[in-house]
Amino acid sequence: MRILYLNPIGELGGAEKSLLDILGVVRTYQPGWQLGLITGGPGTLVARAEALGVTVRTVTLPEAIAGIGDSGGDRHVCFGKCLQAGMSSISYIVRLREVIRSFRPDIIHTNGFKMHVLGVWGKPSGTPVIWHIRDYVSSRPIMRRLLRFHKSFCAGAIVNSKSVCRDVQSVCGTSLHVKCIYNAIDLEDYSPEGSAEDLDTLSQLEPAEPDAVRIGLLATMARWKGQVVFLKALAELPSNLKYRACVIGGPIYRTEHSQYTIQELRALAAKLDIADKVGFTGFLPDSARAIRALDIVVHASTEPEPFGRVIAEAMACGRAVISSGTGGARELIMEGHDAVTHEPGDHVELAKRISELARNAELRRCMGQCARETAERRFSRCRLAADLIPLYRAVLTDRFQSASSDTHATSTPC
Repeated sequence: MRILYLNPIGELGGAEKSLLDILGVVRTYQPGWQLGLITGGPGTLVARAEALGVTVRTVTLPEAIAGIGDSGGDRHVCFGKCLQAGMSSISYIVRLREVIRSFRPDIIHTNGFKMHVLGVWGKPSGTPVIWHIRDYVSSRPIMRRLLRFHKSFCAGAIVNSKSVCRDVQSVCGTSLHVKCIYNAIDLEDYSPEGSAEDLDTLSQLEPAEPDAVRIGLLATMARWKGQVVFLKALAELPSNLKYRACVIGGPIYRTEHSQYTIQELRALAAKLDIADKVGFTGFLPDSARAIRALDIVVHASTEPEPFGRVIAEAMACGRAVISSGTGGARELIMEGHDAVTHEPGDHVELAKRISELARNAELRRCMGQCARETAERRFSRCRLAADLIPLYRAVLTDRFQSASSDTHATSTPC
């Protein structure tokens, strides 16, 4: 089988890391299959995929296409830019189609909203396209119209949570066959044991006190990821609590107005009088090493999280997790057992959760142990292989509907 994956960017966000897990799983369990990847730009994803033996081509998205989106800014302006991107889209699809044809794929697997649409237009006649939808569609005025219009050209969709499944079906109806497959992570890389980053040095801060509790938020700089809520929560912590906090991540998207800059967040930390207690590392390529340097991992997304990969990563590393309590993220945990939750956007409640865990080392240890057990049961790559590989085979025999009849596969691994 020849499978070609399409991704709109070449940098590493959560969707790209999950795509690498898919590539690794297929390479491991079906070594005879030929895998290709087309990215819309250069970046770390390219080298990581090539290291897995994947054939990679970069077909750079024009700025007129890369810069449009439903995130941030004036959405009336966004629609205007869509019209301006029309001619760029036509020329890009011509180039994309040539590269796709050179690979001669049996299946095209698109990863990212822009590639869902461009992949349908660029595919050879008769080649099935699978959309991997990792985000909510209904809140995006442009994309919900585009996906609804193009759904008949798609063999089916994979989604990363039941929450996203309901959202997609509310937009596209039941005529689009949808299967929920939770993301997987490498449980050997993301383990409680292993080396840890020196976050103080990376943040250019003096070493923290030896008994300080280390608290961190890992995310891209997308505005809805909750960095501002996190900083405000830190400012609410009791003055006698010894802690060192860290914001880990950097901007990776080209969509206008969709991200914070580190400079903006530094300025807010200074305004909140916590600049000496919180560091900013920028993007770190090895998130497992970063997580192992923390005692508490905070997920603070202000909008419903489609999945919440960092939650699964932190659980696998045996760390205490505080998560926003809505969306797909809520599906990953058992409240009070392997994680605790807070109301999205409520920095006062988040501060209370942080304080409770920071003052109780035994609670953090027990919660981290339970979290690791959950990760081993729910997020293994072997489970992903058992869910995904039969689906590819079903697509080639036009049986996606029967393969997607269960909301989430419960097959035992391999």
